[in-house]
Amino acid sequence: MIKTTPKKNFGWSDETAPFYHKYLLPAIEAFLPPADQGSLLDVGCGNGFFANYLIKKGYDVYGIDAAIDGIRLANKKNPGRFFVNDVDDARLPEILLNVPIRTIVSMEVIEHLYSPRGFMGFMAQVLRANGGGQIIVTTPYHGYIKNFFISIVGKWDYHWGPLWEGGHIKFWSEHTIRKLFEEAGFRNVQFKGVGRFPLLWRHMVCKAEI
Repeated sequence: MIKTTPKKNFGWSDETAPFYHKYLLPAIEAFLPPADQGSLLDVGCGNGFFANYLIKKGYDVYGIDAAIDGIRLANKKNPGRFFVNDVDDARLPEILLNVPIRTIVSMEVIEHLYSPRGFMGFMAQVLRANGGGQIIVTTPYHGYIKNFFISIVGKWDYHWGPLWEGGHIKFWSEHTIRKLFEEAGFRNVQFKGVGRFPLLWRHMVCKAEI
């Protein structure tokens, strides 16, 4: 996750995929451009599993995260492509400033952040500096029917997870995240729900252009 001070570790202990990747990877890959259309930045790359997976498939990928333990693991497979960086600084590491980033992917990050507008503005700024591009963001899905179902089965305490250190503090619906994208200047916003059943999706994968 991104919203972590540089002195903090997230708790990464190995290079294996987080559980949610099995839901998200097919939908993200369906949104990705061909590998020869510019570099890709994984914002909040964690242990680097996804970025290293794409590098193996021929993509030119770099990753940033505030968690030192994750970046250390990520660099084991592809050294020099992953950097400790907190987007609250509103700038990329200097070494990435001349990389032609045309696609940004951010998986399961935005629900952890105090300032999602600043986060979205940072990513818009990176893409504009490279002539535009696309963004793919994933986050847990929320909507009226799912929220109603959570209430019926009495799972709100579990779902909110108030005892989870560094847990979710923003809960996004299609409507609210679309508004966030559009405020930052993104257009052509698309959504795909993944995991479980329609309208009870676990996550949503959101794509937009700038």
